[in-house]
Amino acid sequence: MEIIINTQGSETTVKLIGRLDTPASLEATSTLEPLQEKADGTIILDCKELTYISSSGLRIFLTLRKAAAAKGGKVIVRSICQDIRNVFMMTGFLNLFQIED
Repeated sequence: MEIIINTQGSETTVKLIGRLDTPASLEATSTLEPLQEKADGTIILDCKELTYISSSGLRIFLTLRKAAAAKGGKVIVRSICQDIRNVFMMTGFLNLFQIED
């Protein structure tokens, strides 16, 4: 799992590459935790190269969303593949997040 973070002004783009499975989620949590401080802006989760997400990966997305909601920011999930879209549909995450293609 590789995570690339780029911040420009109040917008932070997080590029997720690979599998966000349970072991990768532990590392991803520590990498993404500081973003909760920037949650008053826009956080874009670029999932174009994300191939899998586990329940612990979904928890990371939800934690960022809650932080953004509390601070008046927003989280946008961008470019999810069909498999991840299906997971979002089954878990109700499609209704929780702004999804962009």
